[in-house]
Amino acid sequence: MSLEGAGMIGVPGGTIVLRDEGTRREWEVEVPDFHLAVWPVTRELYGGEAGVRVPVTEVSWLDAVRFCNRLSEASGFGPCYTMGTDPEGLDVVCDWEADGYRLPSEAEWEYACRAGTSGVRYGELDEIAWHRGNSGGEVREVGGRTANAWGFHDMIGNVWEWCWDLFDPRVYGAYRVFRGGGAHDLPRGCRASCRRKSHPTVRIEDLGFRLARSG
Repeated sequence: MSLEGAGMIGVPGGTIVLRDEGTRREWEVEVPDFHLAVWPVTRELYGGEAGVRVPVTEVSWLDAVRFCNRLSEASGFGPCYTMGTDPEGLDVVCDWEADGYRLPSEAEWEYACRAGTSGVRYGELDEIAWHRGNSGGEVREVGGRTANAWGFHDMIGNVWEWCWDLFDPRVYGAYRVFRGGGAHDLPRGCRASCRRKSHPTVRIEDLGFRLARSG
């Protein structure tokens, strides 16, 4: 692992087995090298609220991909997303070869979350996560819990995080995946394998996102 740029960690590729508990389906994914932010996007980065290091929430999936493009352009990188006109975002295209910021794939997210571990989560829940039992009912400042072995904070707990992937388009249409558990969740929701979904226009009080880059 090595730091790359401001707050991003380079992750060497590998494989990850994803599992959907509802259908009991498992599938293996090859994950190329990528970079992932140390913690979720904060209100400071997203909205310019100086010194506010609480994760931004109430952002839709479409809000998140638009922000990735804006940040890429502001940073001198090539935007990853081509935005269409579909109000559900089904015509958004991701250029995985572009050098800009993007949402992680679901496989990248879980691969980085696990950091080489195979258990329910990468450490003791109270040590690594803000959840219903210790958050006081509030989303907390990033970095306040112990990082995983690869240096990522808040992968579990604090806020759920949007991923790129459609959950199951045959059944749920445009619904996108989010991962990780939040400050209001019981332990069952705060697991490395827990998958949830929502419409790409929905904004939720404990749902944010984390930045990734290819390569």
